[in-house]
Amino acid sequence: MDEATASDVVERLRSRRIFAHVNRRAGVYNVGVRVVIPDGREAIWDNDGAAGLEAMVLRDGVLVGFVPQIPDTDELDAASIADLIAAADYDAPPPARQASTSSSVTPKPLTPAQQRQQTWRDRLRKRR
Repeated sequence: MDEATASDVVERLRSRRIFAHVNRRAGVYNVGVRVVIPDGREAIWDNDGAAGLEAMVLRDGVLVGFVPQIPDTDELDAASIADLIAAADYDAPPPARQASTSSSVTPKPLTPAQQRQQTWRDRLRKRR
């Protein structure tokens, strides 16, 4: 997204009473839109310079969620981008992955309580 489009999107979001800012990264062409979510998180939209619209959801600078790339959004105007960002559901679960056909055993999903108990270190150990 170029800086003029990002500025236009921010103005449109602010007119809807959504806290939004132009977000600039270290690169010359890395401009996106930062949206403050009322529960203390923030979403950084399209800051990587790639085609398509996606967002990282952060809390205190730590990645806590992700809005996957929305198909066919590489040629949208500022009004359409603002509509998509305003309608985004930041609490939606990520889309389900398709199971690999080479594995006949499907792992049992963890309950939310089990997911909270499992630490990052435990998750990394299981991968090895």
